[in-house]
Amino acid sequence: MDDARLLLDSFLAPANLAVMSFGIACALLVVGSRALLVESAGRERAADLPPPAWRHVWRLVGMVSIACHPFVGPGLRLRVERKLRSAGLEFAVLPDEWVAASLLAAVAGATIGSVLATLTGIAMTAGALPAALLGLLLPQAALGDRIRERRRIMACQLPFVLDLVTLGVESGLNPSAAITLAVAHAPAGPMRDELARVLRDVRAGRPRAEALRLLAERTETPGVASFAAAMLSAERQGLALAPLLRAQAQQRRSERFLAAEKRAMEAPVKLLLPLVAFIFPGTFAVLLFPIAMQLVQEGLF
Repeated sequence: MDDARLLLDSFLAPANLAVMSFGIACALLVVGSRALLVESAGRERAADLPPPAWRHVWRLVGMVSIACHPFVGPGLRLRVERKLRSAGLEFAVLPDEWVAASLLAAVAGATIGSVLATLTGIAMTAGALPAALLGLLLPQAALGDRIRERRRIMACQLPFVLDLVTLGVESGLNPSAAITLAVAHAPAGPMRDELARVLRDVRAGRPRAEALRLLAERTETPGVASFAAAMLSAERQGLALAPLLRAQAQQRRSERFLAAEKRAMEAPVKLLLPLVAFIFPGTFAVLLFPIAMQLVQEGLF
């Protein structure tokens, strides 16, 4: 009888936890629906969308972000804004929404960890705390990966974009028209998007020097910063812009080739751990299995 009761409790505990989590989610939806409508009525996203993985829970993220707004300090807000700007999500995700999404990921991790801990018979705290920490760190890791990938793509696209701008300047266009030409013919990617934003800023009345400075601050990429500095120095000192841009393009290509050679030289070192952990044991097992079987048959092992 006691065993049956323990078995029944082990099945009912995860169900009760799931029902409780669903009830909390429903309560948040009911309580925050009015505030969400008021908030969304005052702010519309014109172009950018949140990441695809977030769109299924975006309403819940919006409601939790309203509750998190008083607790997000200025320092944390500035750090999150900088990371979102570097990732190209400045207009898609607000700092409050990012904090809310991280907290929801932590809650989801804690819930999954608690259910798994209950099913396996270990303490619920021992399963919930590591899972919550993992859920809290996963969005940060994903954002860091997005920033690194975005910078890598920009470094790859920058030489071709510089060639387009150089061709425009050499054909007699002014810098803004040359950038427009590059945006029209450059491949889709973050570099083209950033230059298009520079053009939007200039058309909105912002000086081109300030728009280029903001470009360097947003991207935080050495190549883009050098391009912006070359444009500013040529404009202030009256230098010929085309030779500077052509030299910039050649330097960026050289840096890209050197980075590729560096990654190629690092590949054998990175492959050492998979070789030792996975490939060598299987190879040794295949080679030693016939010898071990022969020794077993002869009674020597």
